[in-house]
Amino acid sequence: MFRQVAPLSDTVPDDVLLARYAEGDASAASELSKRHGSRLIGLAWRMLGDRAEAEDIAQEAMLRLWRMAPDWQAGQAQVSTWLYQVARNLCTDRLRRRRRAQVGLQDVAEPVDPAPSVPDQMQNAARNAALQQALADLPERQREAVILRHIEGLSNPEIGAVMDISVEAVESLTARGKRSLAQALAGRRAELGFEDGG
Repeated sequence: MFRQVAPLSDTVPDDVLLARYAEGDASAASELSKRHGSRLIGLAWRMLGDRAEAEDIAQEAMLRLWRMAPDWQAGQAQVSTWLYQVARNLCTDRLRRRRRAQVGLQDVAEPVDPAPSVPDQMQNAARNAALQQALADLPERQREAVILRHIEGLSNPEIGAVMDISVEAVESLTARGKRSLAQALAGRRAELGFEDGG
C-alpha cells in the first residue's frame, strides 16, 4: 500500500510531507514523526507530569494527523501548530478527567528522569522536579502558555493559534506565569544550587 517516492530531506516542508503521506509515501510519515514526536511528548509530559500518558498523547495526535492527511489544505495552518493544538486539547481533556476523578496534580507522581544516571545529574533532577512542581501549581492557561513559549520555543503568534487567543493574551499569560514561577522558586535558589554557599 505504501510506497517510497523520492528521498526526503530536512528542507521538505511539513505540508508537502503530509501530502506525500496521503499519496502513500510511508517515509513521509516517518519524517513527520521524527520532526514532531519528541516535541509533542515534551509538551504533554510537562502538562501532565506522566511520561506514559505523554507518549499516548503524542501518538494520538499523530494518528489524528494521519487520518486527516487526505483532506489537509496546504497554507491554511502549519502542521506543527495543528499538532500542538491537538496535543494541548488532548492534555486538557485528560486533566479535566483527572479533576472529575478528584485527583489533583499534586497527587500525580513526579515523572522519572529518562536520562542515564550520573552523579552530576542529581542537581539537575532537583531543579527539574522543582520546575515541574512550580509549573503544576500555575493556573492551567498560564502553564500552557509558559510551556509553549519558554520550553517548547513557540512564538507568541504560534501560541495564540494553538490556544485560540490573541497575541496580547499570550503575552499576558506568559508574563503572569513567569512572575509566579519566579516567586515559587525564589526561596529555593540555594537549595537548587543557584547561589554560592558563602
